[in-house]
Amino acid sequence: MKKMINKMVPAFTGVLIIGICLSSCYKKFDPATYAPALSIGGYTSSGEIAPANLVGYWGFDDNLLDSVTNTAGTNAGTTFQNGVKGKALLTGDKGYVLFNPGAAITGMKSFTIAYWVNAPVNAAGIAGTVNFSNNSNFWGNLDMFFENGSTADAAKFRVHVVNNGGSPEHWLAKDGVPGIFGNWVHFAVSYDGTSTFKFYVNGSLIVTDVDTNFGTLNFTNGGPLVFGTVQFMTDPSLTSSHGAEPWASYLKGGLDEVRIYNTALIDTDVNALVKLEGRGK
Repeated sequence: MKKMINKMVPAFTGVLIIGICLSSCYKKFDPATYAPALSIGGYTSSGEIAPANLVGYWGFDDNLLDSVTNTAGTNAGTTFQNGVKGKALLTGDKGYVLFNPGAAITGMKSFTIAYWVNAPVNAAGIAGTVNFSNNSNFWGNLDMFFENGSTADAAKFRVHVVNNGGSPEHWLAKDGVPGIFGNWVHFAVSYDGTSTFKFYVNGSLIVTDVDTNFGTLNFTNGGPLVFGTVQFMTDPSLTSSHGAEPWASYLKGGLDEVRIYNTALIDTDVNALVKLEGRGK
């Protein structure tokens, strides 16, 4: 009996050693490893949304580079801060960035312009966000700005688009938008190239304007894109028509993930873009 026990001990010890070895050779089970990839609207990253139509993209990750053309903008008093994805542009007081667009942007017949903005209440004048200058008009080819009279709980936002150098023109206006100032908020504006303008906040469509007289988009006398103010508030003014006005000012806040598409994105794609970028995708 004693001999049988002595024979069993080495065998049991061998099994134990093998078991320990096997358990140490395999990683601990991680449920996240087997979880399906994040998919929003059929996309797993913001870069998958209409990549063939993306004609400008500024991530502002410690640089002013347009990732589509690999060219940089010109800094006028801006820095960087933490943003929605990595870093973001911080325009500050009287700060802005200029960028010389190519034909892919100036020749667009339809568009979607999307970006995140984090700004204080514009207590001292209109505050431009992303604007396309026109070197001979008072307003640019496309202006987007917070209007005078905005309050902490009710933002006023304006989009102004000029066709054929001056006529027709279209104003898209939205007053009383809550929860805008002091937060990262996503704005998107689109035009379908025929008649329909849309304005989105955080991926939700809040304004649809149909202008049957507007027709095919045709920007003229184009100058630089302006991030952080309107064209006549740069130094020097970008337009021969006008100089600085006391009722106009600067964004004095943050811009991040600025994207320009040469098509009007569908509603679900705008919504997916916001959700993916908001998750760092």
